Amino acid sequence: MTLGETLKTWAKRVKRDGVTLWFAGKHPLTPWYAKALGIFVVAYALSPIDLIPDFIPVLGYVDDVLLLPGLIWLAIRLLPNEVLSECRGQADEWMQTKGSKPSSRAGAFAIVALWLAVGVALWYWLVQTRL
Repeated sequence: MTLGETLKTWAKRVKRDGVTLWFAGKHPLTPWYAKALGIFVVAYALSPIDLIPDFIPVLGYVDDVLLLPGLIWLAIRLLPNEVLSECRGQADEWMQTKGSKPSSRAGAFAIVALWLAVGVALWYWLVQTRL
C-alpha cells in the first residue's frame, strides 16, 4: 500500500468517525462526557468557521490535520463498544446513501460564540492590565 493510499484510507476513516460521533451524540447509551466532547467535535467539524483560519500559513491547517482528527480519536475512544459499533453502522449507511456529511447551523453558532467569548476575554484582560 502506497503512502497516498494509506492517507486516503485514513481520511475516509476520520470522515466516517466524524459522522459516527454525530449519531453517538443522539444515542441514549452514550455517556455524558463522551456526548459533550462528541457534540463539540461535530459542531466544530461541521462549522464553516475554524478556530485557526486557513489563510494563516502552516498554522491554518493545523486544526484540520492534527487537532480535529485527534479530538475525533479521543471522542471515539470514550464511546462504549456497543454504541460505537451501532453508530458506525449508521454512519456507513449514511455515507453510502447521502454521500456527504450532515450540516449544522448550531455548530457554526457555537464556534462563533466561542470566538466572541475569546475576544471578550482578551479585551477584558487587556483593559484590566492597563488599570
